[in-house]
Amino acid sequence: MTKKLLKVCGAKTRDDVELLADSGADLVGLWHGVPNGPSEVSVDQVALLAEAARATGQLEPMLVTFLSDVDLLRQIVERTGIRWIQLHAYQMPQMIRALRARVPHDVTIVKVLHLRAGTCLEKPLIKAYEKAGTDLFLLDVVTEDGQIGSTGQRLHPKAVVELVPSFTKPFLLAGGISAHNSADYATVAAHPQFLGIDVDTGARDQQGHFEGKNISAITRGWRTARHEEVA
Repeated sequence: MTKKLLKVCGAKTRDDVELLADSGADLVGLWHGVPNGPSEVSVDQVALLAEAARATGQLEPMLVTFLSDVDLLRQIVERTGIRWIQLHAYQMPQMIRALRARVPHDVTIVKVLHLRAGTCLEKPLIKAYEKAGTDLFLLDVVTEDGQIGSTGQRLHPKAVVELVPSFTKPFLLAGGISAHNSADYATVAAHPQFLGIDVDTGARDQQGHFEGKNISAITRGWRTARHEEVA
């Protein structure tokens, strides 16, 4: 069985990065270009944290951004050495096509698909996203008032299962992931396109700081769960 990925989002310090590595994470999300984002860091900080992540020998840094300026993103990739980019806003397929043409071929482009009340807002664009060069999708919640990213709200498993046939790329699952709800997503986690999970709120304590025991528990809960594969 292929190991599923654990991405933890919103690291801001070297201590955060080291804690995530010690707790079993594979990817660390670094926020830049997220207006008013609680985990926003500068490009210089992204570069330092990305270097710290790679130095662990385990963590791969991922830029998480609302930006759609392709030239700026290319400059950030060159400055930081980032090889994973998560486009978390409503960037259009033509922007992804331009980005794909301007960054190194080994950069993984992750496009977030937002679900509101079980409906994917970008569903009409999914095929265009794939043709434009998207490598991976991340499924997440958009709240009724429009908030996106780190909402702590769960996706309904049925909505995810119904959406997955709309695309051919692998996907990560976000939205209220905890150590105790992997069984609720057994069908999702058994899908051959399922690549892993993305956690933020569930990885933190009540004060909003990363909590190693929470992350370790999520790692155990999702990686030791037994799922029957679905076609």
